[in-house]
Amino acid sequence: MAKVKTIVKIHIEAGKATPAPPIGPALAPHGINISQFCQEFNEKSKDKMGFKLPVAINVFEDRTFKFVIKTPLTSQLIKKEVGIEKGSGEPNRKKVGKITQAQLKKVAQIKLPDLNTQDLEQAAKVIAGTAKSLGLEIVA
Repeated sequence: MAKVKTIVKIHIEAGKATPAPPIGPALAPHGINISQFCQEFNEKSKDKMGFKLPVAINVFEDRTFKFVIKTPLTSQLIKKEVGIEKGSGEPNRKKVGKITQAQLKKVAQIKLPDLNTQDLEQAAKVIAGTAKSLGLEIVA
């Protein structure tokens, strides 16, 4: 296998990758086949439709590539779980909804592979911090 030339990190909507911006301009300077990347990404991400996914693309010197699709952003998972459109502009003053411990654990279970803990309770605490910053009240 060839040596890694660069790593490109980008957020792409699941199942909707096209050579248009922002993907094309981000990958074109590295000489990889953009349409091949888009086709592979769309195939691998179709089960996560509706989410914007962080992707790390390893570009090799021979212009081949490998990519890793991370879990959706925590804030997106929380908003979908609670059913809100967007978070509060003033999370300490204006609350936009409530989230239960069970919902926190459900989101934490999804995010566990990308967190730096394997303990579900600790992961739920991390998710709770994001929920608070969105203006959600945590209930038992």
